[in-house]
Amino acid sequence: MTEKKRYAYLWPFILVTCCFALWGFANDVTNPMVKSFSRIFRMSVTDGALVQVAFYGGYFAMAFPAAMFIRRYSYKSGLLIGLALYAIGALMFIPAAGTGNYYPFLVAYFILTCGLSFLETSANPFILSLGDKATATRRLNLAQSFNPIGSLAGMWVAMTFVQSRMNPLGTAERALLPDAEFEALKAADLSVVVKPYVGIGIVILVLLVLMFFTKMPKAVKGEVYDLRLRATLGRLWRNATYRYGVLAQFFYIGAQITCWTFIIQYGTQVFMADGMAEQAAEIASQRLNIIAMVLFCASRFVCTWLMKYVSPAKILSVFAAIGALLLLVVMLVGGHVGLYSLVGVSAFMSLMFPTIYGLALGDVGDDTEIGSAGLIMAILGGSLLPPLQALIIDGGHMEFSFVVPFICFMVVLIYALTVSKNEKILQNT
Repeated sequence: MTEKKRYAYLWPFILVTCCFALWGFANDVTNPMVKSFSRIFRMSVTDGALVQVAFYGGYFAMAFPAAMFIRRYSYKSGLLIGLALYAIGALMFIPAAGTGNYYPFLVAYFILTCGLSFLETSANPFILSLGDKATATRRLNLAQSFNPIGSLAGMWVAMTFVQSRMNPLGTAERALLPDAEFEALKAADLSVVVKPYVGIGIVILVLLVLMFFTKMPKAVKGEVYDLRLRATLGRLWRNATYRYGVLAQFFYIGAQITCWTFIIQYGTQVFMADGMAEQAAEIASQRLNIIAMVLFCASRFVCTWLMKYVSPAKILSVFAAIGALLLLVVMLVGGHVGLYSLVGVSAFMSLMFPTIYGLALGDVGDDTEIGSAGLIMAILGGSLLPPLQALIIDGGHMEFSFVVPFICFMVVLIYALTVSKNEKILQNT
């Protein structure tokens, strides 16, 4: 690639990489809300997990329409639509709080994540297209390295501006309040929850304006294919690396969201057993969640460097195996040891999303947009698996509930080993 072309790619790369950070913020300012909404509305863990159903359901619902839109128009158009929907969903928290009802927040989350679906369906393949195919997975890992930075910001905002500013009364204490007193308390807490979403909505609108006036390079196209939808889907289905990559992505996202969502519940249980009040235990758990994200972030940068020397599929298989072992410790040992093991899992999730994504799309050619949609639709795992784990938690089996992400890691391990084996076969032919 010439120096002139690298310079032309730099500003668009920076803007699109900002999107990675911004959807990381949305993901991780939201995870603690499962516990917060449960307290605010006096709900069970399972009812609170509907936040994740709405959040990741939006990804699933919009991924395929987003891919068709991007194929018809451009990556830039997809990014602009995504930013607009993100901002609308975030700003809808204002009227949702005014209703004092849980379900308008779920609608706002759904619209917000329809925007995130557009962003991810556009941004991931766009980054893959900006340069040589041989370095595409490394390039995507670099861009994705800024996703956990946004996640860290989201966690810090949730802890500092939501969890610590909500009324300290626990769920059981709120259940005893008279209706009028409870409604006043709920309104005050909802006003606290709204502020971070309004702030990020304004930031998104600024990025939308900047991107609108930026000239984006055209994506590098490979082999010309028959672009009819049925033919495209047929080619993707016959591509085993892609087909099983979608399945692996479904289970990876399920593992990621269950680990990051329920570390709050697990940590709260552990710290309350030490005598902490519920709100203090939640904040202590969120601090551990932030440490987990720091590990995730640092590990992703290390993995991007490591991929210069080691096959991405090999690293993926090792990390999936270690993540599964740590979850066994959570289930079999529990307590503080299990909690710290759960924190450690994040270091080994770091490379999974972009690596599975890059491996699955490695040889799909001009089917990338539709292929990308399938991988974004696989984010549905983050919608379906948390309620399953929540049901186990509500049944009184906190430690055992982590069998859900354990199974997910085993699926990723099988996929990584299969791809690595196929790479060896290709190298020897």
